[in-house]
This record gives sequence, C-alpha cells and structure tokens, in this order.
Amino acid sequence: MGVNIAVAGKGGTGKTSVTSLIIRYLIRHNLGTILAVDADPNSNLAENLGLEVRQTVGRILNQFQGEKLKIPAGTTKEAYLEYQLNVAITESKGLDLITMGRGEGPECYCYPNVVIRKLIDDWSKNYAFVVMDNEAGLEHLSRRTTQNVDELLLVSDHSVKGLRAVARVRELVAELKLGAKRESVIINMVPGEIDPLLQQELDRLGIVPTAVIPVDEDLKRFDLEQKPLFDLPDTSPAVTAVNDLMDRLLKTQNVEMKRG
Repeated sequence: MGVNIAVAGKGGTGKTSVTSLIIRYLIRHNLGTILAVDADPNSNLAENLGLEVRQTVGRILNQFQGEKLKIPAGTTKEAYLEYQLNVAITESKGLDLITMGRGEGPECYCYPNVVIRKLIDDWSKNYAFVVMDNEAGLEHLSRRTTQNVDELLLVSDHSVKGLRAVARVRELVAELKLGAKRESVIINMVPGEIDPLLQQELDRLGIVPTAVIPVDEDLKRFDLEQKPLFDLPDTSPAVTAVNDLMDRLLKTQNVEMKRG
C-alpha cells in the first residue's frame, strides 16, 4: 500500500508551497512514483513544480456536460469520460499530476471533487505516494474529498486566524470521521521565533506544532521570478524544515530511505 498525504488549511498560508516541497523531497530521495493531486480550483501546483497543465478535470467536465460533446460510436459516456480524465494527467519522471481546475456553474465544484475522489481511489494503488493539495477552507472536507489519508498536514501561517482555522479543520475531521491516521500541524512563514501571543493561542487550542517553517527569502525570490520551487537549493530554510518533517513522518511510516 502507498502513503497518502493531504495538505489543508486556510488560503494564504502557503499550502501549495509546502505541498511542492514535500514532492521535491520524495523525488530527490527517489522514494517511488508519485501521484500529485491539485484539488484546489485556484490551481498553481503545476507552476511550482515546473510542469505545464494542458487539461483539467473541471474543463473536461464542462465539455462533458455541454451540448457539443461528441462521443465516438460504440463508446459509453462513462468510458469516454474515464478516457478523457486519463488524458488529463500531466506526466514527468517519477511524477504524475492531475489538476482539478475551475469549472462553470453552481454544481461544478462538487462534481469535480467527487471525480477526483474516485480517481484517487482507482489510481492510488499504482503509486508509492499520493500527495494532495486541497482547496482553502473547509468545503473539501465536508464533501469528503480528503479522507482515508495516512498523513493530514494542517498548515497555518504565523497568525491567530490561521491557527483558529486549523482548529476548525481538526474539529470537522473528527466530526466527519474522515479516517486520517495522523494529523500534523505546520506553522509556516515564521519570522524567527513564534510570537508569545501566538504561543498563547497554541496553548489555548491545545496545539503542539509538528513543524515550524521559517520565512524563506529564497522561496520569496523564486516566487517573484516564477521559478519552480523544485529547483530551490538544499540550503533553503523552507526546504530544510520540510525535509526534516518528512524524515520524521516517513520514519514512522516505515518507508525505506533511498538517498541519492
């Protein structure tokens, strides 16, 4: 069985950056094939990974539901949709990426989430790792897009609002019984030490961070220059922090390290 990792949190906390650095770690350590899932309608995981997305689930479903859909003779709608979704995979060495993207109309966000969930269920057995970057907020949880994961990583920035959002996610995960085997809280973009006021909030909420990721000028520069985070140097503070986190998480998952 592979290892399923899901990243969640409110918007602006750097979820996608953390997800990108997790994938960077897995590839750099040659730990096996990866299915990356960009389940955020505001999709930018591909850019962080230096990949080009030519098709998204949302766009396919728009076409599928539209009037101009032309299904080849002898092909069912279900078979045609499955074929189109397979074509939507962006492939690179050791990494496949499926991107939800934006849909159109009031129902499109729910339907792509259902499709993403089925795709993950069907395809995850073919990969050593599934890494999902979820949309901001709580809707993906209420729709049960994120469930039965081994590692649920809840990302907050260095703010009280971010921590309270994490606390709400934890409550919803417990309420919906989503089956996350382990939850870890990450405090991202920390300027030096955690502020005493933020520590008070951590204590009040009963949250002990699993990892603290410092503000990283290298990461900021790569973002401004539109460079993939995959190419960040090993000396990057964010890379170092995520590498340390993954070392600890995968050790408990009994994943054999293959460095080099």
